[in-house]
Amino acid sequence: MSMRAFVWPKFAAALAGCVAFAAPALSQPAPIVQSAFVLQGAEGVFTVRAVVDGPVCPTIKTERGSVATTPRSFPEPHDAANDPGGASKRVPAGDFPLRICEATLANSTRSATLEGQVLPLPLPVPTRIVVIGDTGCRLKGSKTGGAFQDCNSPSAYPFARIARAAALWKPDLVVHVGDYLYRESPCPNDHAGCEGSPWGDNWQGWKADFFDPARPLLAVAPIVAARGNHEICERAGAGYRLLLDTAPLAADTDCTDRDKDGRGDFSPTYAVPLGHETQLVVFDSSRAGNSPVAIGNPDYPAFLNIRSQIEALSRKAEHTILVDHHPILAFAAAKGPSGPILYSGNAALISTFMADGQPLTPKGVDLVLSGHVHVWEALSFSSDHPAQIVAGFSGTDEDTVPLPAAAPSGHPPAPGAVVAAMSSWVDGFGFMTMTRLGAARWKIEVRDVDGKVVNTCALQNRNLSCEIAQPPTPPKP
Repeated sequence: MSMRAFVWPKFAAALAGCVAFAAPALSQPAPIVQSAFVLQGAEGVFTVRAVVDGPVCPTIKTERGSVATTPRSFPEPHDAANDPGGASKRVPAGDFPLRICEATLANSTRSATLEGQVLPLPLPVPTRIVVIGDTGCRLKGSKTGGAFQDCNSPSAYPFARIARAAALWKPDLVVHVGDYLYRESPCPNDHAGCEGSPWGDNWQGWKADFFDPARPLLAVAPIVAARGNHEICERAGAGYRLLLDTAPLAADTDCTDRDKDGRGDFSPTYAVPLGHETQLVVFDSSRAGNSPVAIGNPDYPAFLNIRSQIEALSRKAEHTILVDHHPILAFAAAKGPSGPILYSGNAALISTFMADGQPLTPKGVDLVLSGHVHVWEALSFSSDHPAQIVAGFSGTDEDTVPLPAAAPSGHPPAPGAVVAAMSSWVDGFGFMTMTRLGAARWKIEVRDVDGKVVNTCALQNRNLSCEIAQPPTPPKP
């Protein structure tokens, strides 16, 4: 068992009650809010979450009165002496020494402020959506040296610049397709570009890699936060569960006990209504590797259950947009010994989602939004498959091997998938916007770090078409 980085609310609430009884007259200092944001969850329910430096949780002021936030976790000193080798798996072990507070507000709430900060509330029918993904700064050591991005350079790591530009577009909703924390190793002493960078699954790492650069974007719109492979339990799962997961925090699934990682690695699937018979269905593909999942693998029934949940939720609206991290119907390219190597689809999801002869996705799924591949990419199909968009181009080191201008013959992204059209933007940082034009019609724009449009696409039901097959790679600063 590992040392826990936080104390669970039931015990802490009892302790807080004892303290209040012992000294009711003592006034508490005002909490210092380091980050406050709105998470869009299932069935339109939304949660205000705040990271607080102080002994009490803040109060939200709404047009109807005050709403108390309650602790999701409590700070607790980490006893490193009794945790040899950092059994909690978090490096550096330690952690989240602040109070995480939250409150669920009524869907009818029209205004809310927290410690003077105006909170962005969800709209019943959002018409402007920003899509970002793979936003962290890569610090990854290995026996051969690893990869270390220049986190201190706004050009080499432009996520803060992207977030500012995306905020100026004034979205109604932000969709993040996963991978927030890439700072997994300390910056080498001889690498000035990331000198002094925090690292590890702890508040300072999450603050540097996501919450500080994303601040202007989180201030203007609620966020749907899908889970990426960087957020599996053994990597940054504790921070994801604590900070961004919409599910209640529970000891069995909090990612702080290595013996229970299998339970914590699958967040619940949920639907977000968008109005006009349209919804997002968000599922956790964080453990979807590049190989088929064997029937005896413990992950096999978990992925079958996800496919079943998607099937059930897709019946609740005429039009569904799937949101996950791993693309099911896209390509990725890498350098090979004699030229580029092309990878297709995701074998783990395909092997489980198509088990027993099922179609890859249910009827009514128009579009799949994913990340993981560090490019922007869009595909539409003449076969009975939804369109696929990859938006993993918002901060971490980009993939630089060009994708083909058209899908190669005999190389489908999934069994039976026939590509009708394909577009990609490789080695360019940015974000994507979706503007609703009708019940199942969207204008999709690919934008660079400053918000300039580099490509425009149209989505009507499952039909996706883009103006430019391959926009030019932007010049390097």
